Amino acid sequence: MSVALAADAGLALLILGLAVWTSIARTAGGAVIGFMAYGLLVALVWVRLAAVDVALTEAALGSGLTGFVLLGAAARLPRDAPAARPGWGLRLAAGVVSAAVAAGLAAVVLLLPVSAPTLAPAATANLPALGLGNPVTGVLIAYRAIDTLLESVVLVLALIGLWSLARDGDWGGRPGALRSADPSPALVLLAQVLPPLGILVGIYLFWTGAIAPGGAFQGGTVLAAMWVLTLVTGLTRPPRVGGRGVRLLLVAGPALFLAIGVAGFWLGGAFLAYPAGYAKPLILAIEAALTLSIAVALGLLLAGPPLAQSGPRA
Repeated sequence: MSVALAADAGLALLILGLAVWTSIARTAGGAVIGFMAYGLLVALVWVRLAAVDVALTEAALGSGLTGFVLLGAAARLPRDAPAARPGWGLRLAAGVVSAAVAAGLAAVVLLLPVSAPTLAPAATANLPALGLGNPVTGVLIAYRAIDTLLESVVLVLALIGLWSLARDGDWGGRPGALRSADPSPALVLLAQVLPPLGILVGIYLFWTGAIAPGGAFQGGTVLAAMWVLTLVTGLTRPPRVGGRGVRLLLVAGPALFLAIGVAGFWLGGAFLAYPAGYAKPLILAIEAALTLSIAVALGLLLAGPPLAQSGPRA
């Protein structure tokens, strides 16, 4: 057995064991920690499969920001509330269904043809026309551009839904879900030292996405994480939801994406068609705007709905 195969087998067993531990954890906090660790291990699996873009997204969104949301939810659960545990019948049914799904997925993977049909060569062959070196970015921003556009719009719609949970009297105030009455000195120090480096990493991930793993979603997630860190420690305050600047940043990415897409009717002959020679500058402009919009949307989603106003609106 080679070293790589032994490492993969160990990683698979570790993931299965962690999944079981997370499922039977007796506390919500323990289950969330297990979920976050599980996400990081899954990111390592994607790295082993040479899907670095997916690994970055899993680590940032699937484990990082989602785990942060779940930690906040677990912290708000009453500690003395009795734990409602399902009966043995429901547990057995869930186990049987999970085993059946796992067996089905295993069968699909094992029965795949040796040479699976793929459009990867055709997509890669057309990358030079886009001026891109990263095939993932080429697929997301060119071949499946409508999907990417709708994903950015979904974030804005999710934030609107969250804001709609606020009481009428609180509208226009600042989100307050991330407020911490007494942050630890270590966390405050981290929030003072880490953001400059994190901002550089976020910008790098956006910029390198044209030629290497990275892109708007990965870069925007890192920027959002740095912002959330300063919000939790009280170094910065979330903006008022009624501010024009916040709303402009939220819609800048999807709006520019849509505008360039509509302009494609005249410049390229189809919706979201890039004119020859201008594809890469237009794609970089879209990615830059999306990076800012994604960062603001994710940060505000974590910050929660607005609370009562304190002072005049910004």
